[in-house]
Amino acid sequence: MAIRRILVANRGEIALRIVRAARELGIATVQAVSAADREMLPARLADAVAEIGPAHAGKSYLNKEAVLRAALESGCDAVHPGYGFLSENADFAQMVEEAGLVFIGPAPETIRQMGDKATARTIAARAGVPTVPGSEGRVEGLDQARAAAAAIGFPVMIKAAAGGGGRGIRVAQDPDELATLIPQATAEAKAAFGDGGLYLERFVGRARHVEVQVLGDGREAIHLHERECSLQRRRQKVWEEAPAACLPDDARDALCTSAVQLVH
Repeated sequence: MAIRRILVANRGEIALRIVRAARELGIATVQAVSAADREMLPARLADAVAEIGPAHAGKSYLNKEAVLRAALESGCDAVHPGYGFLSENADFAQMVEEAGLVFIGPAPETIRQMGDKATARTIAARAGVPTVPGSEGRVEGLDQARAAAAAIGFPVMIKAAAGGGGRGIRVAQDPDELATLIPQATAEAKAAFGDGGLYLERFVGRARHVEVQVLGDGREAIHLHERECSLQRRRQKVWEEAPAACLPDDARDALCTSAVQLVH
């Protein structure tokens, strides 16, 4: 399907990048905006603007029905969510596809699988990608968590299955601390993601946080090399740098190869 007109379902510099890239490709853009963002730079550069709700993001950029309606009413062929907001919402991606439009991002089922971190670990292992020792899927209740932690070995990280941004994470040094922290992690995960599910992983001290960016079109996938993300505050990234100077070449090659292997 040829894409002639895109709804940009994001704001700020993310939206600006999309608008500029689309212009270079000769694709028209409709900028979705909240009532507070009508004068932002992407809205001024886009070919058209569609207001999707009030200033609060939950009532505009996170409003699935409003965003899809804007795309349909403005004659768009596709929706580009950028990153953040609805970009990892499988239900929204499915709504877009069912409406006959192109969702510029992963397939709904891919989002669902990789959005659940416990499921993603299982998929990675099946793809032959090395993973940190951890529980087999989610842990249901304290007894199952204790058994999994005993098999993994302390200290363990308690992590939200639906997590992101460092939310729902605790480190337990022993069984007593595990019993104390499991309810806390469950409550935080439930509040942040609407899903209190947890899984466990071996805690790795003095680790580096290195990510690999991948791109795919449903047929082929490539990596865009790695980036060092270890400088964090409260598990929120403060600075990212590429390439990761801490990695020897063989580790870098293995990491990038594994990333492409996973998305295939």
